[in-house]
Amino acid sequence: MKIDFSKNADGLVPAIVQDAITKNVLMLGYMNEEAYNETIKTKKVTFYSRSKQRLWTKGEESGNFLNLVDIKVDCDNDTLLVSVKPQGPTCHTGSDTCWNEDNSSNFGFFSELEKIIEVRRTSASAEKSYVASLFKKGINKIAQKVGEEAVETVIEAKDENDDLFLYESADLLFHYLILLQAKGFSLKDIETELQNRHK
Repeated sequence: MKIDFSKNADGLVPAIVQDAITKNVLMLGYMNEEAYNETIKTKKVTFYSRSKQRLWTKGEESGNFLNLVDIKVDCDNDTLLVSVKPQGPTCHTGSDTCWNEDNSSNFGFFSELEKIIEVRRTSASAEKSYVASLFKKGINKIAQKVGEEAVETVIEAKDENDDLFLYESADLLFHYLILLQAKGFSLKDIETELQNRHK
């Protein structure tokens, strides 16, 4: 990895800090070559503080260290993507990120779909909704539907029609998200369970 610290007169390059698990951006700092080397050596993210005019290890006062996982350099060799496991909140305000955002997992469209299911389950105006009707029928019907979709997915997996396999897989995941909510859980709970097993 070649980092061009000479592009700026001050010898600093931007360092974008990203949570290794959630992929959320936590903060932006600046590193010179010395800060980079210190980060590699200690595995604690260290910046060059422009206000303090010295090296500054994130967490040196608060204890909220950023534990290094990986560093990548961009295509121009002048910006770093620093992957970390944060030890506590990142921002000095006590927020998870410097944009005052929650650093929880985001599963892309699946997270959006979880919200849609929740709205349809609880909204009085969603009475004609398929999702609302399933919740009204209760946990047994929802679990039965997941079972049916699982069987259909297995059947399509044994055939050659990939389009039907994907269609049934989507049905299975959709109904599984409904079952999770019916049981009071979310994808975050499944992620936590799998992370605990991985340890």
